Amino acid sequence: MGRNHPPAAPRAPDPADARAARLKAALKANIARRKAQAKARSSGPDSGAGPEPGAGQVRRDTSE
Repeated sequence: MGRNHPPAAPRAPDPADARAARLKAALKANIARRKAQAKARSSGPDSGAGPEPGAGQVRRDTSE
């Protein structure tokens, strides 16, 4: 009835699987870094303290 088969020999990792795992890890790290940057920007010292630098400034022509 139940035959005892030896466990399958471990296979060499597939290069496509290894690449996918590397890309997954890199993407996860990139997302974490971007989230940290966004959080730092939103809680910065001057968050919501006015317009961005240069916003609303009118350039005057001084050639006259």
